[in-house]
Amino acid sequence: MTNEISVNILTLNCWGIPYVSRNRNERMYAIAEKCISREYDIICLQEVWSVDDFNQIKTKAQEVLPHSHYFHSGVLGSGICILSRYPIHDVMFHKWPLNGYVHKIHHGDWFGGKGVGLCKIKVFNMNINVYITHLHAEYNRENDEYMAHRVLQAFDTAQFIKMTSGGVDAIILAGDLNTEPQDLAYRIIRGVSGLADTCPDSQSHIGTNECANNSYTSSKLARTQPNGKRIDHIMYLGSKTVKVEVTNFGHPLPNRVPYKNFSYSDHDAVMATLKFTNDKHDTKDLDIIDSLKEAIEICEDALKSVQRQRFWYTLSTCMLIIPLIWIIWLNCMNISLAADIGLNIVCILLTALLCYTVFMSSLWNCAEKNALRAGRLAIEIYMRHLENNQN
Repeated sequence: MTNEISVNILTLNCWGIPYVSRNRNERMYAIAEKCISREYDIICLQEVWSVDDFNQIKTKAQEVLPHSHYFHSGVLGSGICILSRYPIHDVMFHKWPLNGYVHKIHHGDWFGGKGVGLCKIKVFNMNINVYITHLHAEYNRENDEYMAHRVLQAFDTAQFIKMTSGGVDAIILAGDLNTEPQDLAYRIIRGVSGLADTCPDSQSHIGTNECANNSYTSSKLARTQPNGKRIDHIMYLGSKTVKVEVTNFGHPLPNRVPYKNFSYSDHDAVMATLKFTNDKHDTKDLDIIDSLKEAIEICEDALKSVQRQRFWYTLSTCMLIIPLIWIIWLNCMNISLAADIGLNIVCILLTALLCYTVFMSSLWNCAEKNALRAGRLAIEIYMRHLENNQN
């Protein structure tokens, strides 16, 4: 490679849910306008749930960012995509085995088929692996039912990065990680993968979501936590031949779309300028043994919760069978036409509920239990490896 190369990276959660996200069309147009500003070499976008929105951005930015890829997955599509000034030579998508709950339709994470996407990008004669991801959302911090899902997604992502980055000159991870720097998932991603955060300590208190200056933040959150949460990140790692340094970091988009009274998204964009030079990259090993132990405890608690859920779903199944048999018996007596219609409607509803409880107590329960066991086992193996190296 040449003596020095600088690359500007931008990441943004676009909040592009069709029919749900406010001002989506206008915001997507404004985001596309930003993509053609020639300020950024690689742009990583999340929550682009409509392929039409991606095509609009892709077409608009074609001249400036001619190379792009959308990672199709799940029912709705993964929502993540990458646009690049430099050629994309190869792509891969790894879908997580734990991805939320199918019956939590109002959350919708399962329908996105979330995972981590990889684009191998050639920057002049330098090979860079650019990873993009969007971890499971945290809907209730005090009672986080998705904690185990998000922690295992973080570990899975870090392992995927380690196992697919052999021989590359540098690594970049960008996206909405739905985890703050003090959180377990953040510590696991950085500790296992060895990635460094582009955000300097002087700006670590500035959030990227639920900030007071964002038009979509509720007035209550704006008053109680004006700085918001820093959950959108750009991370990096060099190699034995390429040193990576952060020369610029910031939140580049204005608080409002020009001439509009709304923001570009409910998240703030994050940008970083990375300088690549011919030198050995110095890495700092983080002690994550305690974090891994905490992750194992979370998995064990989640397994106990899954077992309890199976009991209650099984009990509900048994309780539904009794009235269903009774209704079928009444229906056979031909009481009256009106009674038959009413009993048939109730029978259909009870049958639907029965199918749901049977599905949740058997197929879904087994799938979640096995995914939790697999994740816990992988963490235990990795932790033993670290402990053996320390001894």
